[in-house]
Amino acid sequence: MDRMIYLSMSGAKASMQRQDTLANNLANASTPGFRAELQAFRAVPVLGSGASTRVYALESTPGYDDTAGPITSTGRNLDVAVKGNSWLSVQALDGTEAYTRGGALDVTADGTLVTRSGLPVLGDGGPIQVPPNTEISIGADGTVSAKDRTGRSTGVGRLKLVTPEVKLDRGTDGLFRSADGDLDADPNARVQDGALEGSNVSAVETMVSMIAAARQFEAQMKMVQTAEADERAASQLLSNAPR
Repeated sequence: MDRMIYLSMSGAKASMQRQDTLANNLANASTPGFRAELQAFRAVPVLGSGASTRVYALESTPGYDDTAGPITSTGRNLDVAVKGNSWLSVQALDGTEAYTRGGALDVTADGTLVTRSGLPVLGDGGPIQVPPNTEISIGADGTVSAKDRTGRSTGVGRLKLVTPEVKLDRGTDGLFRSADGDLDADPNARVQDGALEGSNVSAVETMVSMIAAARQFEAQMKMVQTAEADERAASQLLSNAPR
């Protein structure tokens, strides 16, 4: 009886964790450059004397879906969509170098080029600084140019674009990092200006998966209730047995 309860509890917990992942994906269905998180579970036996027949579900996150999202033209000169498997380099809140596909950029009051969430965008020599009272444009190779009121255009830096050979690791802050440390800039990486890459999350598919996970959770809870009812019936039979 305890075997049924344990397995049902483990399955219900796995279903709840899957719901959390799906809910996070659905919440970011409209976030530019978002990569859907993938989730999987594997059966792990319980070690110890008398527990050789017990197994539980252990979460195993294989990473993220690296399928490119749809590119939408915005006409905004500070919007860029990174092409291929390249990534945009930013400075995370902890000061480390991280990578993102979100190309909606802005300029702060002190002239720092930042992402929509306020993270400094890195160039070849660090954060990119933009002169005041200038019009910013970004070339296909990531070159950032500033045009003053006289119409003179000056290059102020180049976006550090990287192309990792293996999948990156997603951090708790939603940014991606390489297990091998900071990556080198890829001179062949390209961006499309005046456009943004959308999220690769399918809202319809994610909602269907959430419904399936909810039904699976209900089935696991019914198993727990069945085990409890069987245990009560067994206890009643034992209590009525002749002594």
